[in-house]
Amino acid sequence: MPITKLASNETFDDTCRTFVLEGEGHTLGNVLRGIISSYPDVQFCGYSVPHPAENNVHFRIQMHQGQATDALKRGLEDLVKICDVTLSKFDKSLTSFQSRE
Repeated sequence: MPITKLASNETFDDTCRTFVLEGEGHTLGNVLRGIISSYPDVQFCGYSVPHPAENNVHFRIQMHQGQATDALKRGLEDLVKICDVTLSKFDKSLTSFQSRE
């Protein structure tokens, strides 16, 4: 998934940024928004899909302190951990279910 920053007239302060998540949609945008919004140093986190024909998400992060890029990276890393735990629990439950047959 390529990620780019949208060009803007903002200052060079990286506390506020809008990223474009290419090749993604609501599935990733919504779950990532939920994770990043829970961080105490995040002031605002939201996303939009500019047009249904485009497979891109515009993802906005505004920080009280810290860098928006770091929050995005942390959010993606936390999402991977959540997916790993979910997959592990699913596999364990599936194995348990199949052994009852």
